[in-house]
Formats: sequence, structure tokens, C-alpha cells
Amino acid sequence: MSFFVIQVAVPVPLRRQFDYLPLNDDGLKRPEHYPAGIRVRVTFGNQLLTGLVLGTSTETDVPRDKLKPVEAVLDSHALIDAQTLTLGQWLANYYHHSIGEVLELMIPTMLRQGCDLSEANERVWVRNPKAPTGQADTLRGKRQQALWYLFESQPDWPHSRLTTQGFSLKQLQQLEQRQLIAETSQLPRPPLSTHSAEQRQSPLPLNTQQQTALDGMAVTLGDFQTHLLEGVTGSGKTEVYLQLIEQALERRPDGQILVLVPEIGLTPQTVQRFRRRFEMPVALLHSGLNDRERLQAWRQCREQQVGILIGTRSAVFTPLPNLCLIILDEEHDASFKQQDGLRYSARDFALVRARHAQVPVVLGSATPSLETLHNALTGRYQHWQLTQRAGGARPPGMKLHNILHQPLTNGLAQPVLAAIQQHLQQGQQVLVFINRRGYAPLMACQDCGWMAECRRCDARMTIHQSPPHLHCHHCDFQQGIPGFCPECHSSRIQPVGHGTERVQQTLMELFPDVPVTRVDRDTVRTKQAFDQLLEEIHGSDARILIGTQMLAKGHHFPKVTLVVVLDADVGLFSADFRGMEHTAQLILQVAGRAGREQKPGDVWIQTLYADHPQLNLLIDNGYHALALALLQERQQQQLPPYSHMVLLRAESTERHQAEKCLRESRSFLQQLQEHWRRNAKKQRQKPLEPLNLMGPFPAIMERRAGRFRHQLQLYCHDRRSLHAVLDPLVDFLQQRPDSRKVRWHLDVDPMDTL
Repeated sequence: MSFFVIQVAVPVPLRRQFDYLPLNDDGLKRPEHYPAGIRVRVTFGNQLLTGLVLGTSTETDVPRDKLKPVEAVLDSHALIDAQTLTLGQWLANYYHHSIGEVLELMIPTMLRQGCDLSEANERVWVRNPKAPTGQADTLRGKRQQALWYLFESQPDWPHSRLTTQGFSLKQLQQLEQRQLIAETSQLPRPPLSTHSAEQRQSPLPLNTQQQTALDGMAVTLGDFQTHLLEGVTGSGKTEVYLQLIEQALERRPDGQILVLVPEIGLTPQTVQRFRRRFEMPVALLHSGLNDRERLQAWRQCREQQVGILIGTRSAVFTPLPNLCLIILDEEHDASFKQQDGLRYSARDFALVRARHAQVPVVLGSATPSLETLHNALTGRYQHWQLTQRAGGARPPGMKLHNILHQPLTNGLAQPVLAAIQQHLQQGQQVLVFINRRGYAPLMACQDCGWMAECRRCDARMTIHQSPPHLHCHHCDFQQGIPGFCPECHSSRIQPVGHGTERVQQTLMELFPDVPVTRVDRDTVRTKQAFDQLLEEIHGSDARILIGTQMLAKGHHFPKVTLVVVLDADVGLFSADFRGMEHTAQLILQVAGRAGREQKPGDVWIQTLYADHPQLNLLIDNGYHALALALLQERQQQQLPPYSHMVLLRAESTERHQAEKCLRESRSFLQQLQEHWRRNAKKQRQKPLEPLNLMGPFPAIMERRAGRFRHQLQLYCHDRRSLHAVLDPLVDFLQQRPDSRKVRWHLDVDPMDTL
């Protein structure tokens, strides 16, 4: 072939591939030297970028003299396979995003930077297979003998593990000089369970509902099917997952399992339970790992060294050649939706990936999203319900406590404090939930009404005590606490409201002999700190826990028998149509921490609106009943899941620029639809479904980090019709003359509209 071009996905915002000439190297002049999936280094403008080859072609729209050659070929074999490229293209098409930026997300950071796969290797000492046994007596000193005994028990040892056991480089080199061991570099093996056969956890007995769900899901192993496992908190969903995994691996011993969880904080306890059950490598993948650790886990999965991968959102992209089952726990959680860049849903992509691999997916939740529940009720998903708590544990008693016109002690009602005292006297733990960190959400002047507001956002500054400062949680702006009102110079400025710090201070004063632990983003800045706090919680006797939603998701606190929910009203009147759904999910998730063992649990929910009909429906009849009522409301208003939705958001340093961009976008969409409608009528074809456009209007917080934000909402009953207008819309936005003055992005299937 005399002429061909290389089609490269370059990580830039432009939604297209780019053509390059082959490398100026006689040994790399044929198309087979550029298989799809390898990385190449290319010049793009004045940048040197790492792109992925999509294929080769003998045709190009670019004049040959304008084409540039690739600068370097980084791989000899495909880094990602054809199926992964296909999935990447699906992501780019569905979310109307750059294919180069999509594929960049699907490989670890070090590979994006051009590093070699060998960067995942570590220094390893390997026993010489020709070395005779029984050499310990010929070695000098007990340390050298102990070192050799290690190599007789296991042929290879990472250098780091040997040094942590107290062996020196000199001792290793002495064995090397005797040709007993040799130094090499290789990919570390994922850790195996350290539990003995006696310590290994056996499958727990299942109740009738659990067994029915397990049997029904096991039938679909080897085929694509989506299952919703809807189980109340403490109903034993995890045990069903574990036994389903056992059956999947019995059918396919070399199979690989992907388990997705919403938060890093849930991964340690999940990994611990899986390693107690399975004699196979279990790997972790989440943002708390450093770049090298992520590359190692990625390679271990790709090279089939890992049987079970447990990870957060981005783990859904990890290569698993023998994938046989996907489990997504807490499927309703907003953490599965990326909120910047490529705004993908890990839940939705998991379903697409499972369909390609022809494997089943299990979506587990005590409070499933209305979209998922709707798919189950209409028969698209198989629906399994667990209404009983496992092991004989009873569901907690839930009580709405009306605080309207009632005296409060820094946000805590007297009957609630009495309940806390009672449970502490019984030696139990109490969890106080308030989804607001800091000391107080507002500082105000009692004389003139001044309030401390962020200079860059339409938001009030939160007061923190450790260290003392005002903090905007939206743009991270911080400043000192003023001594006088900047408006009237009064000294009567005081904190208003309650955050986790203030509640902690109050409870420490009221219960001075009881340890009080606060768990929020201010006390838990690292994964190690969170693990340490969890160990303290599980190891103590009587303790009060105060936390945000970090404590609400999936944790098992066997000693917690009382949960107190403060400020439960925050989401009852949200401007987001999903506000009540999210509020109910959060209340029930945190309530589920109470009474998970044999001792019964209580849940007190403080509210100003004790007669709120939907709140009472939740308390009296449970989440499923409320969800059905909310679905009926959505159907009447034709909101998702009864229509499909896209948000076009725009922001600019000037208010009118963002609004102007969206007004022009709305006008473009209306003209486009009218043009298509007329053409369809002329050609006697069925027209596309019309769009329902709402906006543009300001975001709830119009100004954030110094930029004004507006949005345009697009609704349509037909998904195909909705997506048909998005490609032309993106082209229109990219070609606007003042496009550099406005940042914009599309959010397909948004999780919130605020």
C-alpha cells in the first residue's frame, strides 16, 4: 500500500478523529504497524499529545501536504481491544462527547502520559530454580538462613515485602552472589486472602425471599439480563451477591466479577468480606489509590490475574477479558453519575457493557431510583424484593417528631435528648445524622440583618471552628471570622443554625462522660483516617456518632440502636423534581443503620412538617409505596422516566453572555425541528417526536465561583428524536462567534437540575 493515513483519537474537545501520516521510519511504514488500540504520540497545534489509533484508511479529507506524521509509536500491541473501542464509541455518541477524551478516561493516568506498561512492575527477587534445597546450613548467620527459608516456601518475593520484614539489600545481594536468587522486575501479584480455612466465612443460610432471588438470578448466568434486587436495609443483599458470585465461578472458574460501590469508604469493608469468602485475588480500584497502584490493578485485571474487582465509578472501564457478572450496589446513588467532563452514568454504562459481554447485571438497593424501579415494574428488568431483615433482626421503629414551636437545644429537641440518654445507659451506640458540615451554615448581625455571603457565589459562608474561619463550600473561598458587622459595626454578630461541629460541641457538653465522634469531610480527609474512625466505632462501648451522608451508605454498625435525623426537611420543597426521591432515599439509608443485630432499633426524625403527606407515606408504608406515588406524579407531568431529558448548561463571567448563548440555542433547535418537520411532510415520512423546551433560566445558584450559570432543559418522549438534535446542536455551539466567552456542556440523563 503506497499511501495510507492513521486515524487517531486525540484527547481534545473536538468531536472527531484526526488523520496522520505514518512515522518517518522505514520499519513502520505499513498499516499493520498501526493496529487499532495502540497509543501514538502526535503533534496537535503546538502540543505533543498521546492519542489512540482507531484504524487506518487510504482516504482522507485533508490535503496530503497538510498532514503531519505521528511522532512516536508507544505500543507494539493493542492496549485496548476492539470491544473496548466499540464501547468507547458508544459513550462518545450517547453523551455527545469527544472520542479522544472518552478513550483517555478508559486507561490509567500513567498510560495517558505516555508511560510504558512496565511502569506497573516492581522490584522482585526470584529463587533460582536450579538452586539445590537444603542450603540453609551453608549460609552465614541466622538472618541469611531465615531469608533463604522464605524463598524455599515461596519462589518470588517483592523487594518491598522483604525490607518490611527487616531484611537488608546486602543480605539479598549475598544470596544473589551465591546464585541462589536473582533480581528481576515483574507485575506484582494481587494479594490473596490471608484468612485460614478455619477463618474463612461459609455461606450463610438464606431465607425464602433470598433463595428465590438467588435462584432466579442464577438461571440467567451466561446471558444478558438486568436484575433489580430491592431489599430493605439489613435484608442480606450482600449475602445474595456472594452466593451468586460462587455459582458464577462454579460455572466459569476463570471468570471475572465486577462489583461497583458508590463511595471509597465502602470498599474496605466490602473487600474484607469478599476476601473472607473467596480463595482468589480480589483487587481494589478507586480514586484513593496513587497512579502506579491504579496502573497495577488495571494490568492485573487485563492480564486475568484478578478474579473479583471492587471499585467505584471509574472501575466500570477496567478491562476484564473473562467478565461473567456485574454487581452494582446502592444503584440509586448519585456518585455513580460523573458531574464534570464526560458526564456518564456508571450504572447505565454497566448495562451497555453487560449487553456486549452477554452477562447478567444485578442492581441492588433498598431505595432504587425511580428510573430503575420503573424499568422493573414494566418488565424490562427482573424484579426481586427482600422485605425481611436477615437473621431475625427487626426493622427499626420510625417516629416523626414535630419541632414546630418547640424549644430546642442547639437543634436537638428534649424528647430526642432523653432517647439518646436512654440508649446510652443501655450501652448502645447512637448515630446523629445532619447533612451539613461545619459549625453553623450562616453568620448574621442581630442589629442590621447583615449575613456573611461569598464574594464569588450566590451562597452564604459556613462557619467552621477548627480552625475558626468562614468557608464557601461551593467555590472553596475562605476568610477569617469578623469581629464586627461590616455594615453597621455592631458586635452582635452570631452563628445561625447548626452543623456537625456545633452538634458535636452540644452533645459533648450534655454527655461529658461519653465519647463523641464526628465523621464528615473535615475529619476524614484521607482513606486511612476513615478506616481508623471505622475501627474506633466498631471497637468502642457507648459512643455517639455524628455524621453526614458519609455514614449513611451501606455501613454495618451492630451497636447502633438509635438514629436521630436532624433537618429532615431540607429536600421536601426542593426546586429539583427529584428532591423528594433523594430525601426519602437518604432518610431510609441512614435509618437503616439502626437495629441491624438482635437488639431493636429506633429512628427519630425531627421535622417542622410532621403533617407532610409524602413524608408520612414514607414512614407509614415504606419507600416502595412512596416511589409508586412519585412515579404517578412524574407520569402526570411527563417527567423522567416517562420522558427523556438533557440539560444544556452555560456559564460566563457576564450574566447576559450565558443567557444569550442559550436563547440562541433554543432558537436554533426550534428552527431545526421545523425544518425537519417540513421535510418529513414533503417526503411523507414519519416526523421525529417534537421536543419540549424549558428555559433558558438561571440556575438555582446563579453565580458560582464568579461565573453566571443558566440552563436550557430539553424533554422528549422518544430517545432517538432527542439525540437526533444534539449533534447539530453541538456543532452550532462550537461554531458560535463568541463561543470562547461562554463555557457550555450537555448533561444527558442528568441526576439533578439545580
